[in-house]
Amino acid sequence: MTIQLSDNLRIGVPSKGRLSDLAVGLLQQAGLQFRRQERTLFALVKQLPIDIVFLRTDDIPTLCAEGAIDLGITGSDLVEESGREVTVRMPLGVGKCRLSLCVPIDSSIQSPAQLDGCRIATSFPHVTARYLESHCRNVHLVSLSGSVEIMIAMGVAEAIVDLVETGSTLAANRLRILEDIGHYETVLIQNPNTAHTELADRIVRRLEGVVIARDYSLLEYNVPEARLADAEAITPGFKSPTISRLEEPGWFSVRVMVPRKDVIDAMEQLEAIGASAILETEIGNCRL
Repeated sequence: MTIQLSDNLRIGVPSKGRLSDLAVGLLQQAGLQFRRQERTLFALVKQLPIDIVFLRTDDIPTLCAEGAIDLGITGSDLVEESGREVTVRMPLGVGKCRLSLCVPIDSSIQSPAQLDGCRIATSFPHVTARYLESHCRNVHLVSLSGSVEIMIAMGVAEAIVDLVETGSTLAANRLRILEDIGHYETVLIQNPNTAHTELADRIVRRLEGVVIARDYSLLEYNVPEARLADAEAITPGFKSPTISRLEEPGWFSVRVMVPRKDVIDAMEQLEAIGASAILETEIGNCRL
Protein backbone atom coordinates (compact mmCIF):
# COMPACT_ATOMS: atom_id res chain seq x y z
CA MET A 1 0.00 0.00 0.00
CA THR A 2 1.38 3.42 -0.95
CA ILE A 3 1.28 6.10 1.75
CA GLN A 4 0.06 9.48 0.48
CA LEU A 5 1.76 12.29 2.37
CA SER A 6 -0.01 15.62 2.86
CA ASP A 7 1.37 19.05 2.06
CA ASN A 8 1.51 19.87 5.77
CA LEU A 9 4.64 21.11 7.49
CA ARG A 10 6.60 18.04 8.59
CA ILE A 11 8.61 17.81 11.79
CA GLY A 12 11.08 14.93 12.10
CA VAL A 13 11.66 13.56 15.59
CA PRO A 14 13.72 10.59 16.80
CA SER A 15 11.69 7.38 16.65
CA LYS A 16 12.99 5.88 19.90
CA GLY A 17 15.20 6.40 22.91
CA ARG A 18 15.62 9.15 25.45
CA LEU A 19 15.87 11.87 22.80
CA SER A 20 12.54 10.73 21.34
CA ASP A 21 10.86 11.17 24.72
CA LEU A 22 12.46 14.60 25.15
CA ALA A 23 11.43 15.75 21.67
CA VAL A 24 7.85 14.55 22.00
CA GLY A 25 7.58 16.16 25.44
CA LEU A 26 8.85 19.52 24.15
CA LEU A 27 6.46 19.56 21.21
CA GLN A 28 3.46 18.63 23.31
CA GLN A 29 4.35 21.22 25.94
CA ALA A 30 4.49 23.76 23.09
CA GLY A 31 0.86 22.95 22.28
CA LEU A 32 1.32 20.42 19.47
CA GLN A 33 -1.16 17.71 20.35
CA PHE A 34 -0.66 14.38 18.58
CA ARG A 35 -0.83 10.71 19.32
CA ARG A 36 1.48 8.10 17.85
CA GLN A 37 -0.12 4.78 17.11
CA GLU A 38 2.05 1.77 17.94
CA ARG A 39 4.78 1.13 15.33
CA THR A 40 3.56 3.91 13.01
CA LEU A 41 5.94 6.44 11.49
CA PHE A 42 3.52 9.38 11.24
CA ALA A 43 1.23 11.33 13.54
CA LEU A 44 -1.11 14.20 12.69
CA VAL A 45 -1.12 17.28 14.92
CA LYS A 46 -4.59 18.33 16.00
CA GLN A 47 -5.81 21.77 14.84
CA LEU A 48 -2.61 22.59 12.96
CA PRO A 49 -1.46 21.55 9.44
CA ILE A 50 1.55 19.65 10.80
CA ASP A 51 2.70 16.05 10.47
CA ILE A 52 5.12 14.47 12.95
CA VAL A 53 7.48 11.97 11.28
CA PHE A 54 9.39 9.46 13.43
CA LEU A 55 12.88 8.83 12.06
CA ARG A 56 16.34 7.56 12.96
CA THR A 57 18.05 10.38 14.82
CA ASP A 58 21.14 10.39 12.58
CA ASP A 59 18.98 10.51 9.42
CA ILE A 60 17.18 13.69 10.43
CA PRO A 61 19.87 16.19 9.21
CA THR A 62 20.04 14.52 5.80
CA LEU A 63 16.27 14.27 5.37
CA CYS A 64 15.86 17.89 6.45
CA ALA A 65 18.48 19.04 3.94
CA GLU A 66 16.77 17.01 1.21
CA GLY A 67 13.38 18.57 1.95
CA ALA A 68 11.67 15.40 3.15
CA ILE A 69 10.95 17.24 6.42
CA ASP A 70 10.75 20.97 7.12
CA LEU A 71 11.91 20.92 10.75
CA GLY A 72 13.79 18.33 12.73
CA ILE A 73 14.92 17.67 16.28
CA THR A 74 18.34 16.03 16.52
CA GLY A 75 21.79 16.43 18.02
CA SER A 76 24.08 19.20 16.85
CA ASP A 77 26.84 16.57 16.75
CA LEU A 78 24.89 14.68 14.08
CA VAL A 79 24.29 17.90 12.14
CA GLU A 80 28.02 18.58 12.06
CA GLU A 81 28.88 14.98 11.21
CA SER A 82 26.41 14.94 8.30
CA GLY A 83 27.92 18.04 6.70
CA ARG A 84 24.51 18.87 5.21
CA GLU A 85 23.19 22.38 4.66
CA VAL A 86 20.47 23.02 7.23
CA THR A 87 19.57 26.01 9.36
CA VAL A 88 19.90 25.60 13.12
CA ARG A 89 16.89 27.52 14.44
CA MET A 90 17.53 27.11 18.16
CA PRO A 91 19.16 25.00 20.85
CA LEU A 92 16.59 23.14 22.93
CA GLY A 93 18.45 23.16 26.25
CA VAL A 94 18.63 19.37 26.60
CA GLY A 95 20.98 16.56 25.61
CA LYS A 96 24.16 18.52 26.33
CA CYS A 97 27.37 16.55 25.81
CA ARG A 98 30.89 16.83 24.45
CA LEU A 99 32.76 14.89 21.82
CA SER A 100 36.09 13.85 23.28
CA LEU A 101 39.29 12.15 22.24
CA CYS A 102 40.01 9.46 24.84
CA VAL A 103 42.90 7.13 25.64
CA PRO A 104 43.52 4.52 28.37
CA ILE A 105 44.20 5.87 31.85
CA ASP A 106 47.67 4.33 31.85
CA SER A 107 48.56 5.43 28.30
CA SER A 108 51.76 7.43 27.83
CA ILE A 109 50.03 9.59 25.20
CA GLN A 110 49.67 13.16 26.46
CA SER A 111 48.74 15.09 23.30
CA PRO A 112 46.86 14.44 20.03
CA ALA A 113 50.12 14.76 18.05
CA GLN A 114 51.37 11.57 19.72
CA LEU A 115 48.58 9.60 18.04
CA ASP A 116 50.43 9.63 14.74
CA GLY A 117 50.30 6.09 13.35
CA CYS A 118 47.58 4.96 15.78
CA ARG A 119 44.13 3.52 15.18
CA ILE A 120 41.18 5.61 16.42
CA ALA A 121 37.67 4.17 16.73
CA THR A 122 34.69 6.52 16.41
CA SER A 123 31.10 6.92 15.30
CA PHE A 124 31.98 10.42 14.05
CA PRO A 125 34.58 9.83 11.31
CA HIS A 126 34.06 13.14 9.46
CA VAL A 127 34.26 15.36 12.54
CA THR A 128 37.21 13.33 13.83
CA ALA A 129 39.08 13.49 10.53
CA ARG A 130 38.69 17.28 10.32
CA TYR A 131 39.92 17.67 13.88
CA LEU A 132 42.93 15.40 13.42
CA GLU A 133 44.08 17.13 10.20
CA SER A 134 45.87 19.76 12.27
CA HIS A 135 47.30 17.29 14.80
CA CYS A 136 48.31 14.05 13.09
CA ARG A 137 49.54 13.18 9.62
CA ASN A 138 48.92 9.47 9.72
CA VAL A 139 46.05 7.86 11.65
CA HIS A 140 43.74 5.01 10.80
CA LEU A 141 40.08 5.74 11.57
CA VAL A 142 37.91 2.77 12.48
CA SER A 143 34.34 3.90 11.73
CA LEU A 144 31.67 2.20 13.84
CA SER A 145 27.95 2.73 14.32
CA GLY A 146 27.67 1.35 17.85
CA SER A 147 29.47 1.68 21.16
CA VAL A 148 33.16 2.43 20.79
CA GLU A 149 34.33 2.64 24.41
CA ILE A 150 35.29 -1.05 24.53
CA MET A 151 37.28 -0.98 21.29
CA ILE A 152 40.58 -0.26 23.05
CA ALA A 153 40.12 -3.25 25.36
CA MET A 154 39.30 -5.39 22.32
CA GLY A 155 42.51 -4.35 20.60
CA VAL A 156 40.72 -2.56 17.77
CA ALA A 157 42.17 0.88 18.49
CA GLU A 158 44.61 2.81 20.66
CA ALA A 159 42.20 5.72 21.17
CA ILE A 160 38.54 6.56 20.65
CA VAL A 161 36.46 9.63 19.86
CA ASP A 162 33.08 9.43 21.55
CA LEU A 163 30.32 11.45 23.19
CA VAL A 164 30.78 12.11 26.90
CA GLU A 165 28.02 13.22 29.27
CA THR A 166 28.91 12.37 32.86
CA GLY A 167 32.18 10.50 32.31
CA SER A 168 30.98 7.41 34.19
CA THR A 169 31.27 5.19 31.09
CA LEU A 170 34.86 6.32 30.58
CA ALA A 171 35.71 5.54 34.19
CA ALA A 172 34.12 2.09 33.89
CA ASN A 173 36.33 1.37 30.87
CA ARG A 174 39.46 2.92 32.42
CA LEU A 175 39.67 5.74 29.90
CA ARG A 176 40.59 9.40 30.28
CA ILE A 177 39.90 12.43 28.11
CA LEU A 178 42.90 13.60 26.14
CA GLU A 179 41.14 16.57 24.58
CA ASP A 180 37.60 17.78 23.85
CA ILE A 181 36.76 18.17 20.18
CA GLY A 182 33.44 19.99 20.55
CA HIS A 183 30.39 20.67 22.72
CA TYR A 184 26.94 19.71 21.46
CA GLU A 185 23.27 19.61 22.42
CA THR A 186 19.85 18.88 21.00
CA VAL A 187 18.78 21.45 18.40
CA LEU A 188 15.86 22.32 16.15
CA ILE A 189 16.91 22.45 12.51
CA GLN A 190 15.08 23.70 9.42
CA ASN A 191 15.26 23.12 5.71
CA PRO A 192 16.40 26.50 4.32
CA ASN A 193 14.02 26.15 1.37
CA THR A 194 10.87 25.16 3.24
CA ALA A 195 7.61 26.47 1.84
CA HIS A 196 6.19 26.75 5.37
CA THR A 197 8.29 29.60 6.74
CA GLU A 198 5.47 31.35 8.65
CA LEU A 199 4.29 28.19 10.36
CA ALA A 200 7.90 27.16 11.07
CA ASP A 201 8.49 30.55 12.75
CA ARG A 202 5.36 30.01 14.83
CA ILE A 203 6.61 26.63 16.03
CA VAL A 204 10.03 28.11 16.86
CA ARG A 205 8.38 30.82 18.94
CA ARG A 206 6.34 28.25 20.84
CA LEU A 207 9.39 26.14 21.57
CA GLU A 208 11.32 29.21 22.70
CA GLY A 209 8.62 29.80 25.31
CA VAL A 210 8.99 26.25 26.62
CA VAL A 211 12.80 26.27 26.64
CA ILE A 212 13.05 29.64 28.40
CA ALA A 213 10.41 28.61 30.94
CA ARG A 214 12.45 25.55 31.90
CA ASP A 215 15.28 27.81 33.01
CA TYR A 216 13.15 30.02 35.28
CA SER A 217 10.83 29.78 38.27
CA LEU A 218 8.28 32.30 39.51
CA LEU A 219 9.16 33.47 43.02
CA GLU A 220 6.56 35.19 45.18
CA TYR A 221 7.15 36.68 48.62
CA ASN A 222 6.17 39.40 51.06
CA VAL A 223 8.76 41.90 52.25
CA PRO A 224 8.81 44.91 54.61
CA GLU A 225 8.91 48.27 52.85
CA ALA A 226 12.21 49.09 54.56
CA ARG A 227 13.88 46.07 52.88
CA LEU A 228 12.17 46.32 49.48
CA ALA A 229 15.25 47.75 47.76
CA ASP A 230 17.39 44.94 49.19
CA ALA A 231 14.89 42.37 47.96
CA GLU A 232 14.92 43.87 44.45
CA ALA A 233 18.71 43.63 44.43
CA ILE A 234 18.46 39.92 45.26
CA THR A 235 15.72 39.23 42.68
CA PRO A 236 15.93 41.88 39.94
CA GLY A 237 13.78 39.76 37.58
CA PHE A 238 13.84 39.42 33.82
CA LYS A 239 13.22 43.15 33.44
CA SER A 240 11.86 44.16 36.83
CA PRO A 241 9.72 42.52 39.54
CA THR A 242 5.97 43.04 39.93
CA ILE A 243 5.35 44.83 43.23
CA SER A 244 1.99 45.28 44.98
CA ARG A 245 1.18 46.96 48.30
CA LEU A 246 -0.40 44.64 50.89
CA GLU A 247 -3.34 45.63 53.11
CA GLU A 248 -1.02 45.44 56.09
CA PRO A 249 0.78 48.80 56.28
CA GLY A 250 4.49 48.77 55.48
CA TRP A 251 4.47 45.48 53.52
CA PHE A 252 4.74 44.66 49.83
CA SER A 253 4.10 41.54 47.75
CA VAL A 254 6.67 40.74 45.07
CA ARG A 255 6.35 38.41 42.06
CA VAL A 256 9.47 37.86 39.97
CA MET A 257 11.11 35.44 37.53
CA VAL A 258 14.30 33.92 38.91
CA PRO A 259 16.75 31.59 37.15
CA ARG A 260 15.92 28.14 38.51
CA LYS A 261 19.53 27.46 39.44
CA ASP A 262 19.49 30.55 41.70
CA VAL A 263 16.16 29.97 43.47
CA ILE A 264 17.43 28.29 46.66
CA ASP A 265 20.13 30.92 47.26
CA ALA A 266 17.63 33.71 46.57
CA MET A 267 15.12 32.24 49.05
CA GLU A 268 17.77 32.06 51.76
CA GLN A 269 18.88 35.66 51.15
CA LEU A 270 15.28 36.91 51.14
CA GLU A 271 14.54 35.13 54.41
CA ALA A 272 17.64 36.71 55.93
CA ILE A 273 16.36 40.25 55.21
CA GLY A 274 12.92 39.54 56.68
CA ALA A 275 10.88 38.37 53.68
CA SER A 276 8.13 35.84 54.39
CA ALA A 277 5.63 33.59 52.55
CA ILE A 278 8.33 32.83 49.97
CA LEU A 279 6.91 30.51 47.31
CA GLU A 280 8.41 28.96 44.17
CA THR A 281 6.13 28.11 41.23
CA GLU A 282 7.25 26.17 38.16
CA ILE A 283 6.72 27.99 34.84
CA GLY A 284 5.42 25.74 32.07
CA ASN A 285 5.56 28.24 29.23
CA CYS A 286 6.20 31.93 28.71
CA ARG A 287 6.64 34.76 26.22
CA LEU A 288 9.39 37.28 26.91
